[in-house]
Amino acid sequence: MRTPAPLRLCAATLALAATALGTAACSSGDDQGGGVVVTTNILGDITRAIVGEEAEVTVLMKPNADPHSFGISAQEAAAVEDANLVVYNGLGLEEGVLRNVTAAEESGVTALEVGAGVDPLPYASDEHEGEPDPHFWTDPQRVVRAVDLITENVVERVEGVDADAVRANAEAYTGELEELDAWMAEEFSAIPEQDRKLVTNHHVFGYLADRYGFEVIGAVIPSGTTLASPSTADLKDLSDTVREAGVGAVFADSSQPDRLATVMAEEAGVDIEVVPLFSESLSEEGQGAATYLEMTRSNTEAIVTGLGDD
Repeated sequence: MRTPAPLRLCAATLALAATALGTAACSSGDDQGGGVVVTTNILGDITRAIVGEEAEVTVLMKPNADPHSFGISAQEAAAVEDANLVVYNGLGLEEGVLRNVTAAEESGVTALEVGAGVDPLPYASDEHEGEPDPHFWTDPQRVVRAVDLITENVVERVEGVDADAVRANAEAYTGELEELDAWMAEEFSAIPEQDRKLVTNHHVFGYLADRYGFEVIGAVIPSGTTLASPSTADLKDLSDTVREAGVGAVFADSSQPDRLATVMAEEAGVDIEVVPLFSESLSEEGQGAATYLEMTRSNTEAIVTGLGDD
């Protein structure tokens, strides 16, 4: 898994000068206190589309990072506690920064747990069965709900914003999400229903499956987090299931090595393609998933191609 690049330059030059100016220089934006701080880069992109030029939006998670394990610097932690509003995914996703969000709340900062407000689905199987699944962004209609939540919190909590401008931005972005949803449904309709079977590196596409009529056969890592590890028995059980279901592709996160997915494919004794997806993080510009809309389109095309080759 790629490790988010640390802010070495800022840490080295400003570690002993944690002033407002130093914090701004090390942040993802030019924030000098207040504004909006967002944990994940997917929610960060969505929030920036809503806020526009009305306030500073600082995004903590770097491109190609793992939301389950990324951490933040001391300067970024200070920015969290100095925000007008903290937007986080929640439902256990950002395991490395939840303590910072909790500390901010305890100091009086408003923290919006977006995942809890979009009618979350429970995990359907494996070690997290019954617990809420945090990966709601694979369903654009739930992202529409997220936009509504973020918009109202920005208007209410962020100083100096033009409420009409923020709501206009949100309305425009919601239109793009509706178009995305319709396009995805049309693209997926080309896959016969009996072939809409997903195997992923861990449980991340439950919402997509629920929205567009897919069946999640299983995951190489039988968990909702990349921090778990599969046992030999887990891989054997999944390979047996894959063989019986006739699945032709395993989808692995593009930010992680596909070794486990490849081992599972080999264990199944059938020809299975390992297809990379941008499942939990945006990419750098030019890598195919620099925004939420671009990421979701890239994944849709990859899924259609992977299962279409079945």
